[in-house]
Amino acid sequence: MRLKSTAAALMVLATLAVHAQDGPYKFITEIKIGGEGGWDYLNIDSAAHRLYVSHTTRAVVIDTEKNTVVGEIADTPGIHGAIGVAPGRVFTSNGRGNNASIVDARTLQTLSKVETEGNPDYIMFEPKRNEVYTMNGRGASATVIDVATGKVTATIPLGGKPEAGQADAAAGRVYVNVEDKNAVAVIDVATHKVVANWPIAPGEEATGLAIDVKNHRLFIGASNKLMLMMDSTTGKIVAQVPVGAGVDSTWFDPGTGNAFSSAGGDGTVTVAHEDSPTKLTVIQTLKTAPGARTMALDPATHRIYVAAAKYGPPAGGRGRGAIIPGSMTVLVYGVNGK
Repeated sequence: MRLKSTAAALMVLATLAVHAQDGPYKFITEIKIGGEGGWDYLNIDSAAHRLYVSHTTRAVVIDTEKNTVVGEIADTPGIHGAIGVAPGRVFTSNGRGNNASIVDARTLQTLSKVETEGNPDYIMFEPKRNEVYTMNGRGASATVIDVATGKVTATIPLGGKPEAGQADAAAGRVYVNVEDKNAVAVIDVATHKVVANWPIAPGEEATGLAIDVKNHRLFIGASNKLMLMMDSTTGKIVAQVPVGAGVDSTWFDPGTGNAFSSAGGDGTVTVAHEDSPTKLTVIQTLKTAPGARTMALDPATHRIYVAAAKYGPPAGGRGRGAIIPGSMTVLVYGVNGK
């Protein structure tokens, strides 16, 4: 009887694994990036049909209607991310420059640079006060920049290493993963003060963060292979699902109710559906590519964009080798291949 039970359990696990791959998101195309070195965040300007891909010392700009590279933003040393904001501006976070670039979105020329604290990493837009936030890794802080003036309006101590952030304009809050504190810091956008720190247990060392503003839910991608769903009004963890190893980026699509965590260690994107404000269900484990740890979502088309590259032989026979020059690419996936 024990042997039969074990065999039955293995069959169930195998069936689940097959169905996890056999989900709604299908490969559409590959956009060649090339060049040398790695990347960090990808960000979509859905209205402008632009995808900004950080790539070592520049931001590569992709037309998402044509799936082609249409330009680049230069002189962004150690870039981590780039975002497009109105009126016709792009902001980049330059980790090695300890600053942010303000760029003309039409010409892609740098207009000015704004000093931040050490190693600005994740960058985001807060619409209620028309401000851009850089999350400063070495500075353990957030720098707040007024979009209209291009001036720093606040520097917010966060007490640890910040990763991704998300804004809820109606609530007047910005939420930030503080990776080394296993917490989400809650910032009041009017006072630029931290008003709460919420533990993410059982999650650890969270990087990716997404938000469902309608249902007041945060989706947290944690390094111990969990996606957590947190109530953004109370800080309570209300659901969790397993994800792959090496999670870096997490997104939420309000049109489909799907949350995504991309994992470079496993080369997967876990797709989980928000069945209710207290229930998450994994509907697909999408196989992407080794090292493909960051992604972006276009909420208008529901397409996802995953950065990837090819690697040389591993040193000492373990892990991954160096990125092969010229091999960087963006993989595009859509619902039922559309």
